[in-house]
Amino acid sequence: MSTELLYLRDAYLRDVEATVVGLDHERRRVALDRTVFYPTGGGQAHDTGTLAGMPVIDVRKEADQVWHTLGGGDSLPAAGTAVRGEIDWERRHQLMRTHTALHVLCGVIWNEWGTPVTGGNMEPLSARMDFEFDPLPEGFGPRVEALVNAELEADRPIEVSFLPRAAAVADQDLIRTKVSLIPATVPEIRVVDIVGLDKQADGGTHVRSTGEVGRVVVVKTESKGKGNKRIRLQVVDR
Repeated sequence: MSTELLYLRDAYLRDVEATVVGLDHERRRVALDRTVFYPTGGGQAHDTGTLAGMPVIDVRKEADQVWHTLGGGDSLPAAGTAVRGEIDWERRHQLMRTHTALHVLCGVIWNEWGTPVTGGNMEPLSARMDFEFDPLPEGFGPRVEALVNAELEADRPIEVSFLPRAAAVADQDLIRTKVSLIPATVPEIRVVDIVGLDKQADGGTHVRSTGEVGRVVVVKTESKGKGNKRIRLQVVDR
């Protein structure tokens, strides 16, 4: 049985009542019929929290199911059991702010320099993102920091929609990574639109508007080889 991914349509859901549909005793993990826990993927770290009174220490999506690894020494809930889960909201919200900041960064760089993303990763309130620059423009760090913070202060609304795969793939602007990371088996593409700035395919969690992010500090720019430059940033309160 596949897992309904509640976070795709509402990233602000903090808890869930669900049913256990899969058990893996050896790895101390359970699959649920529905979940609010984001699994590691797309450069975003998994959620933590509690499930059935036990700490959730890892979340992974395998095929159509999301597996929640539980800490502690208690027995796993049996298949068919109703359980309650709750995410660590402070950590999730920090990841949401960070992920949105990266989309703003992508939008600014795409609109200013027409440069695609080559990779990235994030933790709560800190992240790195790589772009196809060779070399970086003069004064790039301070310039991009100022541009990103101007967009955050503009408090642009963020909208989520879903498109059939064929329609989404036909729109080249929706895939901002150098190589499309969307599996060919995915029939429907989720689109995150920072209205007036950036619109791209994405499966992560985001805040409702850019003003909720705070502001960013570009802490370092570095070369990771010819045509690949890295930007490291932190998200801080306004």
